[in-house]
Amino acid sequence: MQTLLSPDNNFRELDQYLAQYQQIFLVCSGSFRRLTVGAHLKELEGQGRILLRSFCGFSPNPSWEEVQSGTALFQASGCGLIAAVGGGSAIDTAKCIRYTAGSHVPLLAIPTTAGSGSEATHFAVVYRQGVKESVDCGLPEAVLMDPSALDTLPDYQRKATMLDALCHGVESFWSKKATAESREYSGQAIRRIMDSYAGYLQNTPEGNAGMMKGAHLAGKAINLAQTTAGHAMCYQITKLYGLAHGHAAALCVARLWPYVLDHAAASTESGLRQTLEAIADAMGCGSSREGAERFQNILTRMELEVPACTEQELAGLTASVNPARLNNFPISLTEREIQTLYQEILKGR
Repeated sequence: MQTLLSPDNNFRELDQYLAQYQQIFLVCSGSFRRLTVGAHLKELEGQGRILLRSFCGFSPNPSWEEVQSGTALFQASGCGLIAAVGGGSAIDTAKCIRYTAGSHVPLLAIPTTAGSGSEATHFAVVYRQGVKESVDCGLPEAVLMDPSALDTLPDYQRKATMLDALCHGVESFWSKKATAESREYSGQAIRRIMDSYAGYLQNTPEGNAGMMKGAHLAGKAINLAQTTAGHAMCYQITKLYGLAHGHAAALCVARLWPYVLDHAAASTESGLRQTLEAIADAMGCGSSREGAERFQNILTRMELEVPACTEQELAGLTASVNPARLNNFPISLTEREIQTLYQEILKGR
């Protein structure tokens, strides 16, 4: 059972949790010192209550080489706790460091974005020689949910991470690996995101708190059901065009959703139509088609870039798709269909 810590009462629960550890291996991004929780941890260190050993040497798409560097530092540190403060990249890096080290020390995740859901999943995304891998590293033992960490998010990152969380909710709902439990999480996540996103985009405390909870629920959903074609198709878009992960995922899901609707009747997946209706209901819509349209409208209103691809890029994109993720998608896709979808997503030039 994962322990969820509240930031209330000046991080009282966090202090109680950290009291059992003296040395902490901190995996953090450059924004750590600007965060309220970052200042609090530095204050605890100044009081001699904890000792921090920091590792910040990872990129937005962490590589195995970076993980290995972090692992060597961790093994030499003698720390009894790993704490990850940051977005999905920081939390995934921390997961991989613990996994690579073969260590059983606990992992505390402190997410500073509302999108990846990495704090709620067993898996970590890491790149080996430029190729994405999903590694089962185990679930963090504890999570601090501090909505104030979202206060300083740049506008683009705010939009992209929200879209990532919403894609997680949708894809986990229609995934062929979905269960009754995962769909309960998916539905709760989508409802929470839809209720919170207006305030979240305006950076209100209530909107930030709701979005952080929604992203966490979506993470719990994908931990069970995993993602599908939207994520399978988005990783190379991120790599080629430098888009944020959630931005790329949303471009894919926005096109795949109508595609699923158009082919639902021919699908061998029993109950797919009912699933699509349930997703639309969670979106606050009266029909399956309206659900897809609302998703597209949200994406359009964010006014995000849609890159154009060349014929050469199109071939590379098509070849990059992970078949395992496609197997979770409720509609079978041929290579030619994937290529056509990419052309429609990226407006080939």
